[in-house]
Amino acid sequence: MTEKLDVSGVTTTGHVWDDDLADLTNQPPRWWVVGMIASVLFCVVYFVYYPSFPVSGTSVFAKGIGGWTTIKEMEADVGEVEAVRGKFEARLKGMTPAAILADSELTEYVIRSGKVLFGDNCAACHGQNGIGTHDKEGLFAPILNDDDWLHGGKIDDIHASIEGGRQGMMMAHKDMLSAAEIDALANAVAKGQPTSTPLFAAKGCTACHGEDGKGNQAMGAANLTDKIWRFEVRNDRLNDAENMKRLVEGSKRTIAYGVNSGDPKARVAVMPNFKEAGKLSDVEMKKLAVYVYKFGGGQADAPVAPALPVQKLKP
Repeated sequence: MTEKLDVSGVTTTGHVWDDDLADLTNQPPRWWVVGMIASVLFCVVYFVYYPSFPVSGTSVFAKGIGGWTTIKEMEADVGEVEAVRGKFEARLKGMTPAAILADSELTEYVIRSGKVLFGDNCAACHGQNGIGTHDKEGLFAPILNDDDWLHGGKIDDIHASIEGGRQGMMMAHKDMLSAAEIDALANAVAKGQPTSTPLFAAKGCTACHGEDGKGNQAMGAANLTDKIWRFEVRNDRLNDAENMKRLVEGSKRTIAYGVNSGDPKARVAVMPNFKEAGKLSDVEMKKLAVYVYKFGGGQADAPVAPALPVQKLKP
């Protein structure tokens, strides 16, 4: 049964509560009706123009009259990026890493694109931004953002390391030296004074590390006088005496068991050969060399262009 509500004078559906609350039969506002119709029309147009109506579990779907797909949009975006990169990539192919460093514009471009390459191929071992990584035995991979280099820090040295890989080598001395001799050498090395003991020369350490103990980059032999450690790192939670004890024990292990000597207790220091692995192109290896060099610890052997102010690359 319907009736008119006394307050509004509009017919009700018969659902009335307390004489003042009721379901009315009047129509919704015109703006609301227009909005609803427009929404329906929009959905229909969208449904027809864009891909829609997928069949669950299959690749069947309505492709839409507009021909739009996410793949096409991605390819268009990639094309825009490649158009910007193209002029730089074309120039890089015939240039040496040293020549790239001498060009401010190319150096800026390489630093930006090299960051991605480093993250994908190097950061797992050397850490983000070349800060090195550690495992339970100490320093796992060398720090790249200081000025200490086992194999040289010139741009060509860095490029050679990336392209051809590196593998440290030190024979195990546990069968050649007594425990007392190993202890004496380890203490001298830990103090940064390897030549302070006659054993350093007498036992042939000078053949690799030099008469002054400052190493040989051609062989990858470490400088034992600079207190920069390949396999150990200072623990700031320990005092000087405790850190020295750690350095002595670490040095004793390296002397006794060597590096990549084949002994199960030997230190392991291997960098892969990226050229043979085929993971990186020649241009990508040049980019990485420049990127690592620009961390700040590279040794200058060629003109280096001044840094450009940070700006977005434009086509």
